[in-house]
Amino acid sequence: MYNMKWALTLIGILTLPLLFNSQALETLRLKTFDALVETPNSTGHFTVLNISEQDLNDMGGYPLPRQDLAKIHKDIMNAGAYGVGWVMLFPHADRMGGDDAFALELSKSASVIAMPEVDNGLYPATHGTVIKGPDITLPQASGFLSNVDILKQSASQGAISAPVDVDNLVRQIPLLQQTPTGWVASFGTEVLKILGGGNTYQIVTNQNGIDMVRVRGIPPVDTDSLGRKWISWVDTTQTTLKEMNVESTFVFVGFTAKGISPQVATPVGLLEPHKIQAALSESMLLDSPQIPEYRLLAELLILILSGLLTALVINYLGITKGVVSFLVMLPLMGYFENYFVTNNLLIDFTWGMISMTLIATQQFYLNFRTQFKLRQQIKKQFEHYLDPRQVKQLQDNPELLKLGGDRRKCTFLFTDVRGFTSLSERLEPEEVTEIMNKALTIQANAVKRNGGMVDKYIGDAMMAIFNAPVDLDEHENKAIQTALEIHQDMEEANLGIEIGIGINTGYAVVGNMGSDTRFDYSAIGDAVNLAARLESSTKEVGKDIVIGVGTIVGSTTQAKLLDPIYVKGKSEPIIIYTI
Repeated sequence: MYNMKWALTLIGILTLPLLFNSQALETLRLKTFDALVETPNSTGHFTVLNISEQDLNDMGGYPLPRQDLAKIHKDIMNAGAYGVGWVMLFPHADRMGGDDAFALELSKSASVIAMPEVDNGLYPATHGTVIKGPDITLPQASGFLSNVDILKQSASQGAISAPVDVDNLVRQIPLLQQTPTGWVASFGTEVLKILGGGNTYQIVTNQNGIDMVRVRGIPPVDTDSLGRKWISWVDTTQTTLKEMNVESTFVFVGFTAKGISPQVATPVGLLEPHKIQAALSESMLLDSPQIPEYRLLAELLILILSGLLTALVINYLGITKGVVSFLVMLPLMGYFENYFVTNNLLIDFTWGMISMTLIATQQFYLNFRTQFKLRQQIKKQFEHYLDPRQVKQLQDNPELLKLGGDRRKCTFLFTDVRGFTSLSERLEPEEVTEIMNKALTIQANAVKRNGGMVDKYIGDAMMAIFNAPVDLDEHENKAIQTALEIHQDMEEANLGIEIGIGINTGYAVVGNMGSDTRFDYSAIGDAVNLAARLESSTKEVGKDIVIGVGTIVGSTTQAKLLDPIYVKGKSEPIIIYTI
């Protein structure tokens, strides 16, 4: 639960860049879309005609007389084009008097000329629009630089706005822009309207803004709430004035000569305005991708659910299985990202994947820290009472030490120093302490040599457990062998004291006893109490070692039967043995 609280806190923090639309996150999202969005094939309905540096040299330099533009327009139509879009500006009259000729050619065919958005507060006549849905108000265009009257009366006008995203690249272009008096179509949108023979646009709205734009002759075009269309940067066929390969297409004409038309930064490089407007018209006819209105909600759900799943997997499957699961989940998220993008839904999984990695790192660290602390706690608790190999086993499997313990069959050994009171009366406290430390050390070493655990010291007494906390084969024999070694080692140490030992085998609850914050490893049960009573009876029966019947039954050691005894808490006599 502690680790999950930290996971929830981190998830909450990671939602903030999404909620506040972080510029860095938005840039990452857009770059991801750039990498994953597939470039479709051209529709074949459009051609880009580039007027190059060489063309300008051949025709006497820039600007070209509009008499020459009229000739180019006529040549394009004679070559079989459906119409011509001049992505150029004509805000001033031609000083060479060619406006009439150019206007005449424009009027003979489907023609569109460009008008850029500028901050002048001036607006052209709006296009006919029909609103289907609630009335909406969007950010208005700041104004447009209109063309000379004779030309705009002979051809349609289309806006060539190209707003950039946070990374200063053009990816989305508005199909229509709102003005104080109505709507103005973008250049590429106006091209499709005149090709379809329509006079009006239908704007389908919802509570959030624009939902789609309908143009006669083509299917409805989905947009975002601002009426923007995601551009598919298709490789539209390009031609030159000399080639003039324009048959059965609408032609977008523009300059590629350096220093005339500003190049615009896009995900596929710098492009001239006529190429961008051609790409817009292509995209309106293609099943191109779009950022859905529910994008934020979807990305929040992806982040929260993937983050929670990552934390749960790591916490409940353990580190090894958690790592494997995480390494499977991460590429799976990448697969889903690619699936949605290739199906034209621009929903970003990248931040979810980054968040998964951060949450996984946090949870791995917390788990490692918890495991490290637990290992240190186990070592501190048991290093003086167990063989080092047993301590290592507990560190590798801490579940053996769960709070509350388990019911298991163990052999319990109790020792006590005889004559401790008289010893204390005859010697100084420092001398008594030294003797007792040596005696208890001898006893503890014997227990650990035989695979047992020193459970606790009680003054001059000791309690040991065999077959807990780790399994121990033949624990009955090991306990008896420990008792024999204790007596032998005590004699060799010549400390001048005697040890009484009681041994009994039976079921008890063995484990960590205490509160959640403070506990000790011990055993509780009748078998434990009886072992303590048997140790107390050693004086009464006159034997250094007294063993219960449960131990003898499970042992292969030859034992001597003693007379039954009564012990506190038992109404029936207890059968006992000695070695």
